[in-house]
Amino acid sequence: MAPRILCISFSDISSDARVLRQLRLLGEAGDVTTLGYGGHPEGALEHLELDSALPSLPQTVSGVALLALRRHRQVELAAPAVKAALRLLEGRRFDLVIANEARALPLAHRVAAGAPIWGDMHEWAPEERTQLLSWRLLVAPHMRYVCRTYLPKTDAVTTVNQSIADLYDQQFGLRTEVVRNSLPDTGLAVAPLDGERIRLVHSGGAVPGRNIESIIEAVRDLDKRFTLDLFLVEARDGGRYLAKLKHLAGDSDRITFHPPVAPAALPVTLNAFDIGVYQLPPATTNQRLALPNKFFDFVQARLGLVFGPSEEIARLIREHDLGRVTSDFTAESLRTALADLTSEQVIDFKENADRAASILSSTADEAVVRGILQRLTVAKQH
Repeated sequence: MAPRILCISFSDISSDARVLRQLRLLGEAGDVTTLGYGGHPEGALEHLELDSALPSLPQTVSGVALLALRRHRQVELAAPAVKAALRLLEGRRFDLVIANEARALPLAHRVAAGAPIWGDMHEWAPEERTQLLSWRLLVAPHMRYVCRTYLPKTDAVTTVNQSIADLYDQQFGLRTEVVRNSLPDTGLAVAPLDGERIRLVHSGGAVPGRNIESIIEAVRDLDKRFTLDLFLVEARDGGRYLAKLKHLAGDSDRITFHPPVAPAALPVTLNAFDIGVYQLPPATTNQRLALPNKFFDFVQARLGLVFGPSEEIARLIREHDLGRVTSDFTAESLRTALADLTSEQVIDFKENADRAASILSSTADEAVVRGILQRLTVAKQH
């Protein structure tokens, strides 16, 4: 009988690239039940859907009061989405439980009933949204409590890069493994340039704080060789930020907004362009140490890269000569980094991405995941 695997993620799993990649490997190991927002994701045998209106943090009046009073144990299962999850999971048993992000850990430990638990923390949980005062005052202490209480009792812990793994190990006494947001090597060919044009592209969430304004402002000031195509997922703000970006782009015939593309289809879609661009200001530790999906999307699309000076990204761009790193996170620095690019340099960057694609592919990361799954499912059997 195949192991029964529960995968918890307080996200819309169908559009959560990291969890979708996780599901593909979980499906190799057993029968997967997902619990999260949105419809039935590909790779799950069964899906338990949470109402998207239910917050995954205790945002009720009583919940906020308990957070303010540091009554962590009383509040750890108090979020509306967690209460709904407990009702959906009542009476069910699993052989392995995966908690995606720290907020899912208390629930995972409550329902595991002795089954091993893998906590994929994604990023650095104690400072997830510390740019927001309310989060910093109320939620950050709770996240530290959750990590301190549950991570040492979790059978496997993973995160997106070594810098963040080191933080978990140093602060919570763990041996955290690294599973990057990498993709399988697509084997795509390097697309030729379109004459003298340099086709810039950006993909991701239209989320305030992502500094997409800087890209639009930079392109408006560049010469007519440069075009910008944007594949943006609307944020949970009713599209206000996306509308702001479109207003900023104005009537420019060199800036085009496209509907979002499914994560699995991104490299093929992006392959038609030349340079992937992104500048994320380091308002939090996670942003300072970011190594996001889009870095790997761009590499597997065989694009050159022009990114802001985030530590992990800058190291890899320089190591593999994938493109340029801007001096800071302003539109002016992005414009400067792009302005004197030649067609020959762009071709070199794209060919370097092609050479680095296998090294930066998911082969090593998938081996880590398969090792965890084998270890934990074998442990359960014995």
